[in-house]
Amino acid sequence: MKKAFTIVEVSILFVIFLIVAFLVAPMSLNDSRQVKYAAIWRNIQAEYSNVFYTVFADSISNDSEVKNKLISIINTELVDDLKPYKVLYLNGTFPSKTYQFDKYKLTAQNAVLSVKFFEKPQDNLIGILMYDVNGKSSPNIWGKDVFGYNIYSDRFEPFCKEKPVNIQNQDCSKDGTGLCCSNFYLIGGSFD
Repeated sequence: MKKAFTIVEVSILFVIFLIVAFLVAPMSLNDSRQVKYAAIWRNIQAEYSNVFYTVFADSISNDSEVKNKLISIINTELVDDLKPYKVLYLNGTFPSKTYQFDKYKLTAQNAVLSVKFFEKPQDNLIGILMYDVNGKSSPNIWGKDVFGYNIYSDRFEPFCKEKPVNIQNQDCSKDGTGLCCSNFYLIGGSFD
């Protein structure tokens, strides 16, 4: 005699499959979003590399000329001021004063951009740039969808470019700030 599954057994199996799917789906969605954001960041990085190197190739003689030229180039891309906008570190805390910005602008590509120049440059560092690849939409977290550059008087670099890879990896974990993800994802680092 042929034995078939009872309706109860099929129902239990179906419920188990649903539970597993609900547990696995959010993890894979987060990973795919992160891959998408990192890909956008790579493209933006390539575009901005050209812009910044053009500035430095113009043989600008001082920090103030670099600032003015960058501000002029960046302002041509900006569309609108953003009033309420908040960014967090990857570990859920608020950024230190260095990584807090006064004004945020929406770009033509619907990203959020901000630039901050320091009153007193330190070790050739004259400012920083923040770029949120998916605009005002959440999560607005450093290392997830927000990345940045250090702006020097003679070059620009993604945050943490000079740090060892293991430090960058550690900073890209849930316990880190996420700042180093700006370079870590560009060099092929994986998502935790």
